[in-house]
Amino acid sequence: MDVRELVGQARQGRPRAVARLISLVENAVENAETAANGGQSGASAGGDTTVSRALREAMAELATGGARPHPARVIGLTGSPGVGKSTSTGMLIRAFRRRGSTVGVLAVDPSSPFTGGALLGDRVRMQDHATDPGVFIRSMSSRGHLGGLAWATPQALRVLEAAGCDVILVETVGVGQAEVEIAHLADTTVVILAPGMGDGVQAAKAGILEVADVLVVNKADRDGVQTTVRELRTMTALVEAPWRPPIVTTVASKGEGVDDLLAALDKHQAYLEESGEARRRRLARARDEIEAIALAQLRSRFAVLHGDRLDVLAERLLAAETDPYAAADDLIAALR
Repeated sequence: MDVRELVGQARQGRPRAVARLISLVENAVENAETAANGGQSGASAGGDTTVSRALREAMAELATGGARPHPARVIGLTGSPGVGKSTSTGMLIRAFRRRGSTVGVLAVDPSSPFTGGALLGDRVRMQDHATDPGVFIRSMSSRGHLGGLAWATPQALRVLEAAGCDVILVETVGVGQAEVEIAHLADTTVVILAPGMGDGVQAAKAGILEVADVLVVNKADRDGVQTTVRELRTMTALVEAPWRPPIVTTVASKGEGVDDLLAALDKHQAYLEESGEARRRRLARARDEIEAIALAQLRSRFAVLHGDRLDVLAERLLAAETDPYAAADDLIAALR
């Protein structure tokens, strides 16, 4: 099947074509990153391979369809390991399907730093939706990428949107306080916490909580939920912004609190559209995507062109014959 036919079938919502197109994206991006980091790949000095040419053709075909009148809602779910992200994702799938929305899910799992493999287990908790033709679930390995997402996630979002998904849920890996890349990708970022995961000092730390558009305290049937909610209210009271993140309590395993969560998500979506923030975020997302691709291509060209020059410059630096800025200028000049 050629790329044009593959994209055409994906636009019709055929699951196999969507899956193959996302696989094409993942493999091409991995090759590009391998080349950019100086690893073995088929990249030429132009950073082009057979796979990347196919990816370019696929992205061009996806772009020629024109902008949708109503872009897919991209909702990111993030939080520390064990707070119930996958269960919460499954709960939201059911809720949006009851509304008649088609749902795409990208569940990112961490990859091993030793073998590169990953246990793509997030979708195990979503098996209730595996036979629903209105739901497409794809597990993705982070493949060593930091930030809670995979390198290929932005392009995979484009594939799911072209396939007609009304709502796309992006579940990150279990993240810490600094892994907040989802905030640059999603229209609405949901940060999920659970009682007993930390004290007030942890809640006040900069990082993951600062990116929240909606705060969810899951496992609310456990002891300590009111303490967690109180600490979060204290923190959000300090927010000086047009939007103050609401706090919702849920028991995702039982479906409790889903109506409150949907109401909070809808309220934030209305705020985004009315304030113009939705367009600003989507524009920033497009800029980030273009910049990331451009930098990856530059790194790929850099890895091919500099050859032994870097080792020579390092020796000169150690011998006090140059300074690091002059050495960097020398390398950049090689790209010209």
